[in-house]
Amino acid sequence: MSVVSKETKYNSLLFINGGWRDSSNGEKFSVINPSSGQKITDVSNAGREETKEAIDAAESAFLRWSNLTANERAEYLLKMKELMIEQKRNIALIISSEMGKPLLEAEGEVVYAASFLSWYAEEGKRIYGETIPASVSNKRLMVQKQPIGVVAAITPWNFPIAMMTRKIGPALAAGCTAIIKPSSQSPLTALEFASIAEQAGLPKGVINIVTGSSTKISEEIFNHSSVKKISFTGSTEVGKLLVEKSAKQLKKLSLELGGHAPFIVFEDADLEKAAEGAVASKFRNTGQTCVCANRIYVHESILEEFTEIYSSKVQKLKIGNSIDETTQIGPLVNKEGIEKVEDHVEDAIRKGAVVVCGGRRLPNEGELFYEPTILKNISTDMKIIYEETFGPVAPLISFNNEDEVIREANNTEYGLAAYVYTSDLSRSIRVTEALDFGVIGLNDAIPGVPQAPFGGMKHSGFGREGGRSGLQEYLQEKFISTAL
Repeated sequence: MSVVSKETKYNSLLFINGGWRDSSNGEKFSVINPSSGQKITDVSNAGREETKEAIDAAESAFLRWSNLTANERAEYLLKMKELMIEQKRNIALIISSEMGKPLLEAEGEVVYAASFLSWYAEEGKRIYGETIPASVSNKRLMVQKQPIGVVAAITPWNFPIAMMTRKIGPALAAGCTAIIKPSSQSPLTALEFASIAEQAGLPKGVINIVTGSSTKISEEIFNHSSVKKISFTGSTEVGKLLVEKSAKQLKKLSLELGGHAPFIVFEDADLEKAAEGAVASKFRNTGQTCVCANRIYVHESILEEFTEIYSSKVQKLKIGNSIDETTQIGPLVNKEGIEKVEDHVEDAIRKGAVVVCGGRRLPNEGELFYEPTILKNISTDMKIIYEETFGPVAPLISFNNEDEVIREANNTEYGLAAYVYTSDLSRSIRVTEALDFGVIGLNDAIPGVPQAPFGGMKHSGFGREGGRSGLQEYLQEKFISTAL
């Protein structure tokens, strides 16, 4: 079992203008290990004053950073990527310790996060303007693309470093400077990222990280005129509030919000691959992802066979402390998380659902552990059908035709991710085109890559991260008309 040494050092101060400092009033908040329930360390609790200092530092650094060539900015990004890979194990141990992600999965997240830095280091070199044919002979028309300015990244706890680099990679490549507000449930990973930036020699003020009160920090972000763009990953409820806050200064927003992903298995699918995909999608990060399979629709003709294959795989998942290298299922992140899972399972059982496997807490493992669970005999009045569970519970729902399952899959206010398993080419085209979701995995349980756009429809948000689209979020167009 790999454990974090008692000598492990954590960055616990704010990172502002290239330096480490405490909050002005000395306030702290505790970071708890969800596997053990023990305190890891105390972290500085920033307020509006420190947030303003961070924004001002980013504003001061903007001109110098944006005037660097794309090649020069790329060198910094590539150096940060190299350092992240070199320090992969240490970063992964921090992730596992503060939010409970299984260690090997956390290492995979670090590699994924680093790939955004390397990809945008290159894509930043391809920020092209354009010339436009003029309508008269004595004019020349040109469009330039320029960095939008200071940006704020508000990141979630469930992918504490990948969601950061998915925002910061394109922002820095475009020439923007940034203030980062990580989740208070996983601030240590963000502060370790600041250390990476420091080691890479990133100029002062280009990246600033403030930890602590979401209310106070966001108030300053939304009221400070220097912040031109905000990228947020989190709940739909909070996202809607941020839209209202942004209206006062018409700040540009990109929002990646909640999901309620359907996972559709047709009768012609390769059931072994579909079951493997359903395990990977549903139980990755103990079911705590916005794109995990929340509603697994299986054609009635193969339901029994699929259930047998799927449950066999689920019951083999290794449960344990997140920093054990053999662990596949770790703890839920907090008390509210496990209580919601328990509520969804109890509600489903009360309304007629049958437990195929799992269905209980695991107090011998720790207070926040819940057994990987499969439910069948699901009906539409159950909470698990219309609410995002965010935990290791897979409801199996039967269907008998294509039109029916498309209708049921789309019957949600969310539109982030969906999955389809079929061997029929025509069906794959029909169904993927009909599904109202921003990301679709066709026979693919993990479709996210740095070079492709990621984002949702409907109440799952707007804007895109990743790919060329992700870079455009941090640019603004300037039209120049020249009369000769």
